[in-house]
Amino acid sequence: MAATNKYRGRLAAGAVLLLVLAGALVWFGGKRTDGAVPAGEPPSLLPQGMPIMSRPVELTFLAGKSATNASDWNEVLVWKRYAEMTNMNVRFRLVPFESMGEARKLALATGDYPDAFYAARLTPAELMKYGKDGVLIALDGMIDAHAPNIKRLLDRHPDLRNSLTMPDGRIYSIPSYYDPDFLSMLIGTPLWINKKWLDALGMPEPQTTDELYAYLKAVKERDPNGNGVADEIPYGSIGINVLIHQLKGAWGLGNRGLANTNVDWDEQAGRLRFIPADPAYKELLEYIHKLYAEGLIEKDVFTIGSSEFYAKGTQGVYGATVMPNPFTLMKQTGYVGAPALQGPHGDRLYSHVKAPLVHPGAFAITSKNKYPEATLRWIDHLFGDEGSKLFFMGVPSVTYEETEDGELRYLKPITSSPDGLTMEQALTPYVTWLGGSYPGYVRSPLFKGSESLPESLDAAEKVKPYAVKEIWPAFNFSPGGLGTEVTKYVQDMQAKFITGEVPFADWDKYIGHLNMIGLQSYMNQYNEAFQAYLRSK
Repeated sequence: MAATNKYRGRLAAGAVLLLVLAGALVWFGGKRTDGAVPAGEPPSLLPQGMPIMSRPVELTFLAGKSATNASDWNEVLVWKRYAEMTNMNVRFRLVPFESMGEARKLALATGDYPDAFYAARLTPAELMKYGKDGVLIALDGMIDAHAPNIKRLLDRHPDLRNSLTMPDGRIYSIPSYYDPDFLSMLIGTPLWINKKWLDALGMPEPQTTDELYAYLKAVKERDPNGNGVADEIPYGSIGINVLIHQLKGAWGLGNRGLANTNVDWDEQAGRLRFIPADPAYKELLEYIHKLYAEGLIEKDVFTIGSSEFYAKGTQGVYGATVMPNPFTLMKQTGYVGAPALQGPHGDRLYSHVKAPLVHPGAFAITSKNKYPEATLRWIDHLFGDEGSKLFFMGVPSVTYEETEDGELRYLKPITSSPDGLTMEQALTPYVTWLGGSYPGYVRSPLFKGSESLPESLDAAEKVKPYAVKEIWPAFNFSPGGLGTEVTKYVQDMQAKFITGEVPFADWDKYIGHLNMIGLQSYMNQYNEAFQAYLRSK
């Protein structure tokens, strides 16, 4: 009995010794190395991999979203899964893109700003001002240590690094960036023509602006859907700007792409050109006024919201439109991308091409953030392959599958919803990239949205021979109130000329008022920014 007790005592002592040794194995220098965190220890940044933080932390992001994306991002699968992976629980304060400018300005001006801005479309002027003021923290010093995917992207594309670097030499934001070779993504919103109606009317695809006019007029007058009711809408879109940008290349305008909407290069004069003051721009507006006056453009094009437009589009009433893809947003098939149209003077330029740097201020971390390095790692993972799969495709076997040869495919309930939803509507509970402006690196084959579908790729190939070759990024400068005044006046007068509220006989008055409010000063500032861009190349 005594021997038995003695034996048991040795076992107990051995067990204690093993526990002590085990404890020693998982502690070193006062820190555990087995991934567990002692009770009461504050959350800390883990050295690599997932999770990012040792304990769950809460962060608040002010985020912009499309009106067509009705989901509460805090309940969307991608962010729930990512929170589990990272130990970083993000609460999104969502603001429609239409209101984001005011919401962003109010937050920055009052000091009631979040831990980070997400898909918030911060302007270069805001990045410069609030970076200098210390509201937005500089990221360039942290990227090498905490953002390997973003660092690789910046090293691969020095022009991207240059564009993100503010005049003080610092980087305050993470961009929305498209692969420069992904042309259908850079185009984004082609001019789509209803091929079924073209066939019904016995007309070829329009190749010129005159032929586009003839097609739209035939849609209005000849009942291409064959129902005996004049319910066809020749052309419709969300706003008129998208049509202007599609057509201005037919007048030789926009020869440096879309990033600088109102400015391009005057080849003959060898200087910057303010497009809305050019005689060719007047001709473009006269053409669009003709379409509008003859009822070939939807009358409420200036005011229609995205939800109303897409709902109307599901009824198959549009003969032509400008949008990402009629199938994904309106469940409509049979549309083809229009070619680059030739204008009245022989110009045939496709200028509706975005700069790869779509939004320099897609993401920024503020001084209120207690975990800036962790937040940078959080966004950096989404720039890598695995993070991009999660962000764009969702969760395997829930939203997508990967074939044996590595191709990513959305599952049938997404592409052919049993509930009659469009592809984007079916994706809404799972992902949040719908509507754009998100921080990320968009490339094929990891992105499978509208722009990757066969008809979008075909549309891109069709215009490729005529696409602008040199694409300027948005320049880093702050025109302040003058820039706002010039842009607002141009937009207001553009609508008035198109609707006929102001006759084209008043064009010289329009130019005179532009000069009076300071167009020359505005262009001088623009030229300084342009020269700085040239020096950075």
